[in-house]
Amino acid sequence: MRHGLEIACGGGTLTVAELVTLGELAERAGWDGVFLEDYLVHHAGDDPPTWDPWLVLAALAGRTERVRMGTTVTALPRRRPAKLAREVLTLDHLSGGRAGVAVGVGDPADRGLAAFGEPTDLKTRAAMLDEGLDLLVGLLGGEPVTHHGVHYRAEGVALRPRPVQSPRVPVWVGGSTQAKAVLRRAARADGIVPYKLTDTDGWSDFTPDEVADLVAALPARRADGQPFDVAVGGRRRRPDERAERAYLTQLAEAGATWWLEYVPAADPAAMRAAVLRGPLR
Repeated sequence: MRHGLEIACGGGTLTVAELVTLGELAERAGWDGVFLEDYLVHHAGDDPPTWDPWLVLAALAGRTERVRMGTTVTALPRRRPAKLAREVLTLDHLSGGRAGVAVGVGDPADRGLAAFGEPTDLKTRAAMLDEGLDLLVGLLGGEPVTHHGVHYRAEGVALRPRPVQSPRVPVWVGGSTQAKAVLRRAARADGIVPYKLTDTDGWSDFTPDEVADLVAALPARRADGQPFDVAVGGRRRRPDERAERAYLTQLAEAGATWWLEYVPAADPAAMRAAVLRGPLR
């Protein structure tokens, strides 16, 4: 199981240069991946400073050699799939084949939807995600794509050069596993970033048995022959590191391929400390 960081892309006092530096430090500290939130307006506070994840990752690509990079999660219904595919393919080449993207319907509380006139109705966003996912997956493989849909069209167009990664840049699907559509979408892609809602709309950890059930319900292999990615976590590290390490071992044994530890918006020193302590292995 690989260990990645999910880093807030706004909401605090971190400058964009400091955010890029956090990614550099993550590689030095032994993390396997750096994944940024994707918001136009960060969810913490009133119009807080917010940075574009793709530009940050482009800068990070030139200052790292090993760490994988991408977003968790990009709201595909507020993006043009073709434009997103071009950005991701460019990052794939800048990073030497270390890029990926995770997509979902978008957070219902995301102010960047309603504030800019984007669809907020879940049914509409789900339909846009279903259609956009097919288009994005096709374009990220570098082959000609023809698509005639309700929301998007493509007429035999290919985005070249082909990706560094084969057969395409990996696409993950994020969302609640209580929604059957999330599993259905993920099975058409290369991985899943699942979460589990509680009765109070909070998030809770998956048990090892739940992860095993999730793994059994999804493809065992991706199109490139690699294991289908199941990236769990999305929260801060708990203080009892011994218990936390034991829990992560159980998740790995259950079939999780990634553990994602969240670094929330805070003062730069606190975020830097969270990155530098390195992964629990």
